[in-house]
Amino acid sequence: MAGVVAGAINSVAGGGTLISFPSLVAFGESQIVSNATNTAALWPGSLSSAIGYRKDTPIPLGLLATLLIPSFIGGILGAWILVSTPPGIFNIIVPFLVLFATLLFAFRDHITRKFKRNDSDEENISTGGRVWGFFFQLFVATYGGYFGAGIGILMLGSLSIMGLRDIHKMNAIKTPLAALINCTAFVLFALKGLVAWDLALVLCLGAIAGGYVGARSAKRLNPRVLQIFVVTIGLVVSAWLLLKAFY
Repeated sequence: MAGVVAGAINSVAGGGTLISFPSLVAFGESQIVSNATNTAALWPGSLSSAIGYRKDTPIPLGLLATLLIPSFIGGILGAWILVSTPPGIFNIIVPFLVLFATLLFAFRDHITRKFKRNDSDEENISTGGRVWGFFFQLFVATYGGYFGAGIGILMLGSLSIMGLRDIHKMNAIKTPLAALINCTAFVLFALKGLVAWDLALVLCLGAIAGGYVGARSAKRLNPRVLQIFVVTIGLVVSAWLLLKAFY
């Protein structure tokens, strides 16, 4: 059940790790193994969400291609940091960065004009917007490879800054990027023997179902409702990560 809920939440706004990660810890796994297992289980759900969105939401392929490269590089880098170094300052600053991205998303209407050259064309993003997106996506992917809670919020905030306004199109871009980040990290975790495969399989099946259903259902929701939902999830994620860092 945790996998179904996490997959559905990830397909809409991100933050499904808040459901699945604690569930794995509750089974007695260490936090590192729980994190690696969670990554292994949830990336197929992100992929199924991407398939679900593709059926009825056009994706700007040029923009997607630009963000695939930093997603791959960052996913490897973040996973390497996790397996090579103990938790440190990164854990402390991440909650504030997730909160920052959430606020960016909440006030995106006031910010996107700085990066859009033509308000009538959501895909006509300036060079400055694309440069921002590339490097911020590299950070998001690095964080996602290290610990994936909140990467959906971070990506939605970044896409808002770049100039996209349609939350459904933003989700359609976000989900394949999240799948690539998690899949890349998963390969390294698996090679290091950090995945609890029995728990990963159960969680994965639920995430696939939840991700597809969530993506197919999201278009029926009011964009304003989705925006409120995204901001709420972002605040919850940042608060949870802050507590995790200091307690």
